Amino acid sequence: MYSSLQNAKSSNSFQEGTHYELDDQTNISPSILSKLSRNLHLQPHHPLFILRTQIEQHFPHFSYFNTFSPIVTVQKNFDDLGFPKEHPGRNKTDSYYINKQIMLRTHTSAHQLELFSKRNKKFLISGDVYRRDEIDSSHYPIFHQMEGAQIFNIQNAEQEISEDKKYLISLNLTTSKITPLRDNNEVNDDTIISANNPIQSCHPIEQVNFTIQHLKFSLNSLIKKLFVNYDENLKIRWIDAYFPFTSPSWEMEIFFKGKWLEICGCGIIEQEILNKAGQNDKIGWAFGLGLERIAMVLFDIPDIRLFWSHDNRFLNQFNNFNDNKIIKFQPFSKFPPCIKDISFWLNDQDFHENNFCEIIRNIAEDLVEDVKLIDEFVHPKTKKRSLCYRINYRSMDRTVTNEEINKIQKRVREDVTEKLNVTLR
Repeated sequence: MYSSLQNAKSSNSFQEGTHYELDDQTNISPSILSKLSRNLHLQPHHPLFILRTQIEQHFPHFSYFNTFSPIVTVQKNFDDLGFPKEHPGRNKTDSYYINKQIMLRTHTSAHQLELFSKRNKKFLISGDVYRRDEIDSSHYPIFHQMEGAQIFNIQNAEQEISEDKKYLISLNLTTSKITPLRDNNEVNDDTIISANNPIQSCHPIEQVNFTIQHLKFSLNSLIKKLFVNYDENLKIRWIDAYFPFTSPSWEMEIFFKGKWLEICGCGIIEQEILNKAGQNDKIGWAFGLGLERIAMVLFDIPDIRLFWSHDNRFLNQFNNFNDNKIIKFQPFSKFPPCIKDISFWLNDQDFHENNFCEIIRNIAEDLVEDVKLIDEFVHPKTKKRSLCYRINYRSMDRTVTNEEINKIQKRVREDVTEKLNVTLR
């Protein structure tokens, strides 16, 4: 369905039923192209499919959109959502571009304006999103998001929200007020409205407060439902955040394997977006859930690469999922790592770690487990900076050989030298 990037560049186009012209903004690698049609969230019995359907069951009165193409315009992904021109998310180091006008979406929010314009008032969007990122057990350049949004008549928000809560309660999905999820679960929310996380000036404070309460009510009750059979102490916290398309904004985090994982960004929708959609008299909230992050905690999956595995020893573990039992992933083996270091001098100031990681991913694909900066040195005379990275190669389903990894490492060293303007040490 998709040609390789090498072939694409030779013909100055690539195919997905549409002819796309490439230019100097093009930065999609073959390893990314190879995964564009996987649609993990639509594969029955896959943990992301299971999680998606669980969330949809919590919002039965919403419309569901699960098949939007990940190929979108820059206008839809950034401009329509109010991203400033200088926002770092627009950089080639952070996002994947087909050309200056077309890209791979970085969030499911890219479809928000379109759905509001079609008079949708409450909806869920799930799909694969793409961001250039670091390499470790919880980061991958492709992950799956579920966008949720709901709007209310701004003059009647209190009544609509009250009726909506009653409807949810009638379906036995939540309790009537925000409470700790369970006695052995802990929710910490000490966020406050402030100048650093303000209410939009066009919004009546009272209506905003009702909408905020409904947003947090919806998300807290969702997590309660998802983890109702979770047998460990679950720590959740709310923290203030910034997003160009919501204000005020928050993130929801879960404590997992010794660190806080962001699972959700959310907030009150920027009124300008609703105005563009012809919904001037509405106020509402939106959230974006990271499905892999939640699934890693829920199913105890230790490595984000496993979601992309074709190994039946992984996939078959989720065939018998039911609402009354949490399936804990059972590791089928922990294969030995093969560790290689690479150090180099920087010849200019344009080095970006995401570009370095992208080169490694493109060559090693899912054989790379993590990449860490282990040493940094500035020469006292030349003032040139040297970096040393440790690359941990480990397959999820077999033992890799030193000979195999040496060949990969040789290609990494060659590509890093050629593409990043560095001098190997």
